[in-house]
Amino acid sequence: MSENGETGTAVAAVQPQTPTQDASAVRAAELARLLESRRGERHIVALQDFPDPDAISCGMAYREIARRFDIDAELVYDGQISHAENRALVNLLEIPVREYEPAMDLGGYAAAVFVDNQGATTHLTDLLKAAGVPTLAVVDHHDPDDVLDPIFSDVRPMGAAATIFAEYLSSGALMTLEPGNEHHERLATALMHGLHSETDGFVRARPPEYRAAAFLSRFIDADLLEKVLCVQKSRGTMRVIESALHSRTVRNGFSIAGVGYVRWADRDAIPVAADFLLTEENVHTSIVYGLLGEEDGREVVTGSLRTLSSTMQVDAFLRDALGDDLRGRPYGGGRSRAGGFEIELGFLKGDEDDPLGEELKWALYDRRVRRKLFREAGVDNLDEVCGPEGA
Repeated sequence: MSENGETGTAVAAVQPQTPTQDASAVRAAELARLLESRRGERHIVALQDFPDPDAISCGMAYREIARRFDIDAELVYDGQISHAENRALVNLLEIPVREYEPAMDLGGYAAAVFVDNQGATTHLTDLLKAAGVPTLAVVDHHDPDDVLDPIFSDVRPMGAAATIFAEYLSSGALMTLEPGNEHHERLATALMHGLHSETDGFVRARPPEYRAAAFLSRFIDADLLEKVLCVQKSRGTMRVIESALHSRTVRNGFSIAGVGYVRWADRDAIPVAADFLLTEENVHTSIVYGLLGEEDGREVVTGSLRTLSSTMQVDAFLRDALGDDLRGRPYGGGRSRAGGFEIELGFLKGDEDDPLGEELKWALYDRRVRRKLFREAGVDNLDEVCGPEGA
């Protein structure tokens, strides 16, 4: 649809369609029919607890699309946007993203929409279920989960969730981007950044991502995109990278590092450190993890995996290595070339006034996680790899 509500023709509609574009056009039309039946509603877009550019841009896309159907969609996360580049994306593009607070009335939303996740990476899932908010839609590019039961689902193994939304936009079934429209320029810029981030600067992009980027390139604000991409690393991030370098152990092409206690504000330094360790020679997979104290009093061991291996099944590796929690949900998961995990400490959380206890707690989890990861990596002498190799 155009800005005045009339049906428009997408810029890319005259081009020959590929199978994935055909699928997106069909699902975009299906989503349009669903949203037409929900006019005037208020929706919550549930982002993962620590939203990345792909999630933020997809949430922004759904919000803009929903507006065409008189639907008010609010982007919400229950965590923190701590990575400097992610904060720059939100601030420079003026993306309205709201942090969840216990005082929020979730029952005021008619439906929930999950983008770039399927409910397993956000605490909002259980909160929304408890509030009786039904799941309207899920749009994601990770391996399928069975956490949610949405009315509309589009889960496909794409390079980014932003790819799916870009194809929705290029189909013209939901809305038409217009050159010179400030809102559309910011949306296209956000989606382009989502593509860039999720594919490591298009190094790991596939044809659908390049087609999506070609479409979005007609509408982006190049100056804004450059400002977002050129944000410098914080001192906290540099400290985590330094710790990862010092504590890493390399075996069988795996570089694994525990970085100890990590400040809440530096949580996104962990994937940055994993990216950095992957640049070392003879390393094809890097895993960095640390112990994070969250604002709600929880403590978790959180980690990131990055790999150059085209044959490694990241999701299966982390699930097999780390297992499931008491609810049967895997501690870790991922997609092609990247993944992450989170292990809640439960009874062992806290005790900041007991330095010895804190030291022993980290030593225990560091050893346990290292052994599990290296065992899955095929290392036989597990006792040997439980100490740092040294810088």
